[in-house]
Amino acid sequence: MAAGRGGRLRLRGRTTATALAIGLAAAAGAATGAGGGAADAATTGTQWFDNTTSATLTVTPSGFVDGYGRQVVLRGFNVSGEAKLAENSGLPFASVADARTSAAAMRQQTGANAIRFLLTWAYIEPQPNQINYTYLANVTAQMQPFLDDGINVLVDFHQDLFSRYLFNSGSWYTGDGAPQWLINAGSYPQESCGICFNWGQNITQNAAVQDATYDFWHNRVLTTSAGQIAEQDAYLGQAQAALTYLRGHLSSDEFTRVLGADPYNEPFAGKYDSGQTSQTWERDQLWPFFQKFRTAMDGAGWSGKPAFVEPNLFWNANLSFEQQPGGLANVGAIGTRYVFNTHFYDEAALSGVFMPGKAGDGQYTSNFDTIRQRGSSLGTSALVSEFGSPESGYTSDKTPTVLKAMYQGLDSGVSGANWWTQAAQSGGVLSSTEWQWDIYSGRHNELMNGNSSKVETSGDAWNGEDFSVVDTDSAGAVQLRQDVRVLDRLYPLAVAGRTLAFTYEDRARDGSTTLTWNPVPSSLPNTTALVGSGQYGVLVWRSTGSAAPTELHLPAAFTPAGTTVVSDLGAVTGLPAYAANGQTTSTPIAYAALPGATGANRLLLSDSSAAGTLHFALITNGSSSATAAQRAAAQSELAAWAAAAGFPSGS
Repeated sequence: MAAGRGGRLRLRGRTTATALAIGLAAAAGAATGAGGGAADAATTGTQWFDNTTSATLTVTPSGFVDGYGRQVVLRGFNVSGEAKLAENSGLPFASVADARTSAAAMRQQTGANAIRFLLTWAYIEPQPNQINYTYLANVTAQMQPFLDDGINVLVDFHQDLFSRYLFNSGSWYTGDGAPQWLINAGSYPQESCGICFNWGQNITQNAAVQDATYDFWHNRVLTTSAGQIAEQDAYLGQAQAALTYLRGHLSSDEFTRVLGADPYNEPFAGKYDSGQTSQTWERDQLWPFFQKFRTAMDGAGWSGKPAFVEPNLFWNANLSFEQQPGGLANVGAIGTRYVFNTHFYDEAALSGVFMPGKAGDGQYTSNFDTIRQRGSSLGTSALVSEFGSPESGYTSDKTPTVLKAMYQGLDSGVSGANWWTQAAQSGGVLSSTEWQWDIYSGRHNELMNGNSSKVETSGDAWNGEDFSVVDTDSAGAVQLRQDVRVLDRLYPLAVAGRTLAFTYEDRARDGSTTLTWNPVPSSLPNTTALVGSGQYGVLVWRSTGSAAPTELHLPAAFTPAGTTVVSDLGAVTGLPAYAANGQTTSTPIAYAALPGATGANRLLLSDSSAAGTLHFALITNGSSSATAAQRAAAQSELAAWAAAAGFPSGS
């Protein structure tokens, strides 16, 4: 068995060509073509580089790159666990107005620039070969506010425990994913997890879940009211229909901000064939499925978008008895039409048994560095599309330290204690979406498995989980449930060059204790004095000659007046507003509004030097009254440190 979030231990034939053609023709008929049926996206910035060029992302082995050649980091949340519930018919929001409120709050309170948006097969194809275009229209309408606020969207075809329809009305557990008609046709055994302490154990202990999952990967042919249908073929058909609809009903600007599609959440074999291993299953069944999904994307008009493919969900389990070899290691280089997309949860912490204490400095640097390296070895970028820790329950006391350590690992492959001496080994900044952002947290009205006597209201209203980092107050305002210091982060939105190192000391709190894992070393006394007890970040990059500036999100605690930047580009306390004449600026260090967010800002660092130039920038809110002499002394220290740190040469 394997461990996962929520404190749980998780420890044949084909669809007829005619039926598939009918489904896809209906999808094409409902669509109006690229840009049809939707208004253009709202303006998402007023600077010369806030345009389609900067919004257009491509995949490279070193990360996501925009049209100006800048390395882009994606940070945000899953939207949302609500989509796994029936109360809003598989949608993340009850209304477009709620979606709009949520998008604005997310952008303003966290500076997020990406979400993973959940869709469910059961609602896309509620009857065999019949696509629910009302559902897809609602999906599109709820997705648009995020796109219009400048937030990139990854479309996720989600499932957990294969389907809610495997579970009886009195069950302790539930699932999401496949439609009821498929489960009825499969004639699966009475579901039972046996002795289970949490929902994830159903993955490997519930025969109904195992059998249904196994059948999917073997493309079992089922007899349905619409005739003989092969499961996996039907899944690919509904996915292509959904993607075709989205392509046709999003404007051109909006579709530009769609990142791609996640074909299948947390894949697992269900059970292995005789002689089969987790790695051969990935190679012989999972990877061919991804290739078929890639073909479906191309057929839906998504040929320019990558498939964000997930490996066996147990490949990077951090409990040795649950880990299974995988990570797509045996499929060869997958290239940049795919993104290596994985999840990471601290199973030891969630168990409440195998990690009795709290997380510490560098706790997850090796875990996330493994993900960096795996993406690179596959010839593509990597994304961590789920990570997180519970907001309530008996292991939630670990959450402040777990989240701090996870974001630390996403930012750098080096612990805080070693960062200043080993910064050259920091690696790239990983893109990620945390699980999850549910504005209805704690006030649901979910009839579990349709049972009116089992109404779930608390937490996420799904299998006892409570992971949402937000809820809504009595006045209807979206509010953070976790320390703002860990969620509203300094991070590089776009780097005009190659990122060599990044760190952010957020000074996040565990109760009343401020956690400082990366103090400025005493060997840099002027920098130490400048930072004081404030938050700070350091970015080191090598220019590629991009005309567009480097951008970093400024948390609300970094006000323009109270922020100090010390860089080879200059040193200032109190940021001036960005101004440019064409593409030329007289303010190499400046701030500008974050597009799509009221009152949120970004730092802009403009560089006119030749490609290959090494740059550094320290950003801190530790001193709003630093003198020019103090800044100059720190600048000299940092320049010497950067020159001696051993950063690789070349652009």
